[in-house]
Amino acid sequence: MIMKKASLLILVFTIFFSCDKGNDLSNVGDGISIEEQQQWLIPRREIKDGGAGKDGIPSIDNPKFTSNPVDLEDDDLVVGIYFEGQAKAYPHYILDWHEIVNDVVGNDPIALSYCPLTGTAFAWGRASNNPQDTFGVSGLLYNSNLLLYDRKTESLWSQLKVQCVNGDLVSDFPSTYGVVETDWKTWKTMYPETMVLTEDTGFSRDYETYPYGDYRTNHDYLLFLPAPYDRRLPSKKRVYAIIDETISKAYKFEDFTGGKAIVDTFNGKKYLIVGNENIISSFVLSQENQELTFDYELSESGGFFKDNLGTIRSAFGDVISGNQENLGDFFTPATSVVSFWFAIGAFYPDAEIYTP
Repeated sequence: MIMKKASLLILVFTIFFSCDKGNDLSNVGDGISIEEQQQWLIPRREIKDGGAGKDGIPSIDNPKFTSNPVDLEDDDLVVGIYFEGQAKAYPHYILDWHEIVNDVVGNDPIALSYCPLTGTAFAWGRASNNPQDTFGVSGLLYNSNLLLYDRKTESLWSQLKVQCVNGDLVSDFPSTYGVVETDWKTWKTMYPETMVLTEDTGFSRDYETYPYGDYRTNHDYLLFLPAPYDRRLPSKKRVYAIIDETISKAYKFEDFTGGKAIVDTFNGKKYLIVGNENIISSFVLSQENQELTFDYELSESGGFFKDNLGTIRSAFGDVISGNQENLGDFFTPATSVVSFWFAIGAFYPDAEIYTP
């Protein structure tokens, strides 16, 4: 995007967020029964008040898209989704200000969430399989990560735990859709017919301004200290992390420079991890396809990698072309996320770090 000028921190603290590092929710739940207080799946006293209040950061509930974005530059980061033949891209510079987009992709209603403080994006189905339900920004944070709430039950959902942590739906898991985070140049190469979220959001925001100052590049600047705080990598280093229930393994983008496909074992499962310095995807390998070998191959037809039988697949695992016997096969994407390292270390203590 043209002119992404860094804003003064006063914009964040006095106009929009007014965050206080010492502000927590130690009194959340006071006056209710012990049984009700025990319904939290995360430590209640570690939940922080971001300062904006519920819906103070407004979700986009009527998103508008264009096939000809004029403000995107090649190195702008986007969150991309491809489902039922439809490709959509959500630019970071819009998500920084809204965090949630309630949308429909293919024929499915989804909630695309992005937390700027942890650099994490997920696409969820609507809560309780209710297509009319939507998600909003609660204004609360856990380990600096977004807590969403669903508007039907007002239950709270932890984005990085991928689970409801309080309320009527406590312990529920959302349905998830695969997303990739990459630069605009890579995404439009794979999906030239993509639709792109526009700045016509219904809200007056300076989308040319990043609202967090030097937050994403200053490794020493954290609004809230995570617990635990894993210092093995710089705190704001972007990593690609595979998540398997309560554990995780992180991969560094520089290890995929030029394009690589590797097979790795994690938590007793074999995974294919493929990508380059700008994009990574991963898949759980079944017993049948563990004998295949793979190569990275990015193409304008949506191809992302191929196997030794000549089958070309996309970054989402579906077959693009090749061996006719495999045209119906679908590779199951791993549960994964691109994240600042500190968040993976906090949510998944002692996470493994891949070493080539």
